Amino acid sequence: QVQLVESGGGLVQPGGSLRLSCAASGSIREIYIMTWHRQAPGKQRELVATITADGSTNYRDSVKGRFTISRDKVNNTVFLQMNNLKPDDTAAYYCNANIRTGSGSVLSSWGQGTQVTVSS
Repeated sequence: QVQLVESGGGLVQPGGSLRLSCAASGSIREIYIMTWHRQAPGKQRELVATITADGSTNYRDSVKGRFTISRDKVNNTVFLQMNNLKPDDTAAYYCNANIRTGSGSVLSSWGQGTQVTVSS
């Protein structure tokens, strides 16, 4: 019914940059809050950044000043610009969105994840 697809992950050296994208498709009436999460091996999934429908943003302390979340409401896409990447940023990154579908129900949908590896 609704699908989220992430892209943009990869291998980057410390200090480098990556831009993640997450596109929502399917029977979508409205998208509310959109978020990026990450999960490193052996660790719990953690919230990285949040953007509301009106564009308000919030970040976990460790990425403030380095990561920027944004969204394209026309194309139902959320982005995560990641600058000055550090080895501790290495993780699988997942997007999530709260979506009102065409049938009226509200779903919390997850993407399949994209791997980010920061290493020299």
